[in-house]
Amino acid sequence: MTLTDRAARIRFFKSLLSPTLTILGMVGVGIALDIITNAYVQFVILLMIANTVMATSLNLVSGFTGQFSLGHAGFMAVGAYVSAWLAMHPSLSGAPDLLKYLLLPIASGLAAAAAGYVVGLPSLRLRGDYLAIVTLGFGEIIRVVILNSPAIGGARGLYGIPSAMPLEEIGLSAFSTQFAISSAWCVITIFTLWRLVHSARGRAFLSVREDEIAAEAMGINVTQTKVRAFVISSFFAGVGGALFAHSVKYLNPATFTFTKSVDFIIMIVLGGMGSFSGSIIAAAVITILPEMVLRELQSITGVDLRMVIYSLLLILFMILRPSGILGTLEVPDLMKRFKRKAVQNG
Repeated sequence: MTLTDRAARIRFFKSLLSPTLTILGMVGVGIALDIITNAYVQFVILLMIANTVMATSLNLVSGFTGQFSLGHAGFMAVGAYVSAWLAMHPSLSGAPDLLKYLLLPIASGLAAAAAGYVVGLPSLRLRGDYLAIVTLGFGEIIRVVILNSPAIGGARGLYGIPSAMPLEEIGLSAFSTQFAISSAWCVITIFTLWRLVHSARGRAFLSVREDEIAAEAMGINVTQTKVRAFVISSFFAGVGGALFAHSVKYLNPATFTFTKSVDFIIMIVLGGMGSFSGSIIAAAVITILPEMVLRELQSITGVDLRMVIYSLLLILFMILRPSGILGTLEVPDLMKRFKRKAVQNG
């Protein structure tokens, strides 16, 4: 092994240290939240984590590759129903609970990735509005198939979905366990996409976003690059669907409509197209604002203006800050800017 290879391995293992410590820290955060919050707040937190996974995965396609997809709710539905069905299947009843709920998102992601490959291979030769229409149609096809499938609940929905069981021997309640598993998958998603975007293949995504003709002239297979980004994004959308299913414990086809896909588009536009940090912030804002802040305002005033105020706030923000909260910047980039300004002013 050469010194270069050894140095590369050391850098790789160092890069794994931060997400590993973050996941371990989330276990302590879950225990603290279980003590100081009620069931409703805990539900919103789990929903926020699932939305973060969905927003960051969509940002890979729309923000970093420049493809406008309106079918992300369809991939979420595939992942959610696959995970719920497997969790309720009798053959898995004897499997270790922690192992089962760590591996179910992988199965959900693979199913969603397969669906993404099927829809992406023919449709990603298209561009702009045509691609958006195809992905929108795919999302509706998935919803209608689920709606007419009695084996997975049909129009009644799928209820009684189990969540991760408490691990009382190490001091984790049911919420703490689910929070730890969801947080672990959220960190894995962000870390994997971050590493991917900053790799050679990630540079290919960015080149396709900037100019497809120039990218093709430089030897990049544009269609293959777009399909690769679409499949990876679909995989993590399936993971997000699995986290969503075991957080809400009830699935209905009406949840995965076109409006759900628009919610994720709002998150990445609000946070900044091409910024994972912005997607995380926007997912938290979009989840908390209508569910907790504006719902509390409705209870005080007695008037249901929640969605009106929510829409107006989004419109104003897009007018005043069209590039989103962070634009294409990440939190480390902002920290470097602040340090540079501090040095210049000091």
